[in-house]
Amino acid sequence: MHPFASYVLRSYYQATGWNEDNLYANLTRSSNALLDFSVPRGLHFSISKSPNSLFKTTYSMNALPSLNGSVGYIFTSCNLDVKGSGDVRFKDMIDRFKVFDKPKKPEGKEEEWLGGERVDTRDYLLYGRIYIPTGRLDALYSTRLTPTLQGMVAAISDPRVPIMSEKSKLHGPASNIMFSLQQDTGKWCTEYTWSAEDGMWGVRSLYNFGRVGSTTDSAQGDSEKASAGRHSKPKRVDEEDAMEGGLKGRVSLGGEFYFSAKEKSAGVSTGIRFTTVPDATPPSFQVPASSGAGPSTPRGPPSQPPTTITALFNPMLGHISGAYAARVSRDLSLASRFDFNVYSYESEWSVGAEWWQRRGKERPLTSPTDDSQPSLSGLADEVQGVVKARVSTTTDVALLWEGRLRNVLVSLGVVSNLSSRSKPIKSVGIELSYFSSG
Repeated sequence: MHPFASYVLRSYYQATGWNEDNLYANLTRSSNALLDFSVPRGLHFSISKSPNSLFKTTYSMNALPSLNGSVGYIFTSCNLDVKGSGDVRFKDMIDRFKVFDKPKKPEGKEEEWLGGERVDTRDYLLYGRIYIPTGRLDALYSTRLTPTLQGMVAAISDPRVPIMSEKSKLHGPASNIMFSLQQDTGKWCTEYTWSAEDGMWGVRSLYNFGRVGSTTDSAQGDSEKASAGRHSKPKRVDEEDAMEGGLKGRVSLGGEFYFSAKEKSAGVSTGIRFTTVPDATPPSFQVPASSGAGPSTPRGPPSQPPTTITALFNPMLGHISGAYAARVSRDLSLASRFDFNVYSYESEWSVGAEWWQRRGKERPLTSPTDDSQPSLSGLADEVQGVVKARVSTTTDVALLWEGRLRNVLVSLGVVSNLSSRSKPIKSVGIELSYFSSG
């Protein structure tokens, strides 16, 4: 389940028109949602509040296995429509299998002029969190420099470990600051990073083959469909449909290179992704229409199963990874991944699944109907929760349930080791999250 801060950050990206799914770092996000989901450990509480559309506060506490907590503050320059935990779209709060939209070139905000001078400012987000009782401080600053350019600064400060001590060298940096510059043109998306702790420079790039989407694609698609329907010829009785095989989709190719001046070392990796089209899952497979919507035409299943296939290769480490994920039915998605190292010959095979739980809910109609028998258009399926499971050849089995109980988001999970008779259960955890707005 996404923390409240991550939910606000995603809302900020959506409000400013930035597509984080076009980054090379998120190349395998669809399969990772089913194969690398995190399971809570111990008992965790989180309470957040949005006093207004610009400022947010969040508080969290871990009761088990140790007692600690944190306090965070978020400020944005633009108004964000952040929902409460009782009415937020449930799928927006979790990582899930998703076929992402066609990449588009980001559009900047409209220019505002007053007295012949431009008065509009850049959008930005400020985030800070302090952990108690350790005193560790996390900070993030993100801003849009141009319509296609975004800058980020992330910092960590931990006063428990001196910077030059031997303990900091063994257990990671005590303090660090990292700069990131992201450029997205739709066709290309490149990210440049620099880390101060080890002097590491890095560049990541992703190229999308095929056409790039635009805001007029949907309108043109609807008009083309309507025109095709008007000019279509009647089908003869003896006429057969054309048979086409294979999946239709688009391909994205990317890679990364990084160099550490302090460690005198470098690394490189490359990856490829195939995603089916249609680009987005039909609305009937996501959430029901708003309560004010009138009767709509029933939608059928997609013409081909939403599928994502990815492959990664790191030649310096000798690591090869291939993953396949697909939605096999309306509420069931499956994924599998095979990892292999050409140097050590070690391998791992993982399988994951997610199953959505729904509950029928009657939706009021704008037009009067017979009360004795509600029409099909007045029924909607409300997502109540999701069950995730994964198993791998490392004998680890993970089971996670995430759902909503009244106005509280709940995450309950367990991780077990089937090969250990003395301790088959490795960890059990539950996470409770509540936040409100207004």
